Amino acid sequence: MLGFTALDLARVQFGFTVSFHIIFPALSIGLASYLTVLELCWLRTKREVYRDLYHFWLKIFAVNFGIGVVSGIVLAYQFGTNWSFFSQFAGGITGPLLTYEVLTAFFLEAGFLGVMLFGWNRVGPGLHAFASAMVAIGTLISTTWILASNSFMQTPQGYQIVNGVLVPGDWLQIIFNPSFPFRLLHMSVGAFLATAMVVAACGAWHLLRKNDTPAVRTMFSMAMWMLLVTAPLQALIGDAHGINTLAHQPAKIAGVEGHWQNEGDEPLPLILFAIPDMEQERNHFQIAIPRVGSWILTHTWGGQIKGLKDFPKEDRPNATIIFYTFRVMVGLGMAMILLALCGLWQRRGGALYRAPWLLRATTLMGPAGLVAILAGWYTTEIGRQPWVVYGLLRTRDAVSAHSVDTLALSLLLFVLVYAFVFGVAIVYIFRLMRGGPVPFDDRHAPAGGPGQAHTPSRPLSAAPDQISTNGSAQ
Repeated sequence: MLGFTALDLARVQFGFTVSFHIIFPALSIGLASYLTVLELCWLRTKREVYRDLYHFWLKIFAVNFGIGVVSGIVLAYQFGTNWSFFSQFAGGITGPLLTYEVLTAFFLEAGFLGVMLFGWNRVGPGLHAFASAMVAIGTLISTTWILASNSFMQTPQGYQIVNGVLVPGDWLQIIFNPSFPFRLLHMSVGAFLATAMVVAACGAWHLLRKNDTPAVRTMFSMAMWMLLVTAPLQALIGDAHGINTLAHQPAKIAGVEGHWQNEGDEPLPLILFAIPDMEQERNHFQIAIPRVGSWILTHTWGGQIKGLKDFPKEDRPNATIIFYTFRVMVGLGMAMILLALCGLWQRRGGALYRAPWLLRATTLMGPAGLVAILAGWYTTEIGRQPWVVYGLLRTRDAVSAHSVDTLALSLLLFVLVYAFVFGVAIVYIFRLMRGGPVPFDDRHAPAGGPGQAHTPSRPLSAAPDQISTNGSAQ
């Protein structure tokens, strides 16, 4: 198939499915915490605007959570179908880590999700807020175990190799491996940042259409404050993460920077643009700022790092890809910081809700946080190549023995099914957002249970059955 090998198709298939999956858990993490904050504000102030916003975003959270669970199941199966030799080699460590996620995060979420979605009129306000908080904590616990597993694959430690397979030696070392704290913080804050951008874009869209209600103003203001906190914080975490990656995966950093070799004692430039050429081992059309690369990577004006030529060709990541994905992530991060600062400036004189240029920019940048997460994920995973477990198992040795035709057919089916299922879900979420927050009537809250209008058998039951042509829920 177009010159692709079975290994290429297996990687594309996993990358395709994980790309769809990652955006939904990221929003679930952020929305669950946002909903908890809204409900606590409602309990403390009794301002109806917080209650109205809670129930508006609860419907969107329910759809997003349900789709996220479905897409995650597919990934778990692929470990056994497409990457059986990886499962055989590292399953003794990655398997228990994913099991711990089920035993902690999934059980916690399953225990309180029904109360959160359907218990508004069936339990006390305090218990309902507690259920929302437990679901939010559950999403963060799930993130912790997933990132522990992935971080072990990036910076493995605490293991032993017995009869050609990994066995756990020290679970504390396995979980708290060198890159784990940085990846956990980077992903968690990235989820909050991406959610803030989505909420801000939703509020800005309504303000542009003169839907200037207290609820819309409140969610837009809250999101812009969150953006102001998380965007600069994410840049600081990203810098620390980069220094950690340089220490443990220097080839990845060399590829990200498009750095091939040191020229004597010359400091490293910051390469703004180039076309890395893996065959000729050089950059084409390079545009760079002298010395700045040394400052960013080593925090000195004359420091150097290893270049790609210092590593064997078979151990180099594909710089042609990660050079650009990293710059997409950083570029969007800088744009979000600038947007947050512009929002802070416009608060002077109450202009935050009346500046059309700011509202248009915020609306257009709504997906920026999610795109940055995807770009960062591509940088992390492609930059780890050619290893699936860094330094221990190469990706080519981890793939299952499937034919090209089998993988091509399954990839085609994934594309078709995902385009339909996730396309419908995303359109439905947009229509819910377009409806905007409305005053909530306790009498029409979904009671749940047998014989009721909604049952807690599935998260999507918390979303409205119909949406009118103007976007309002029915």
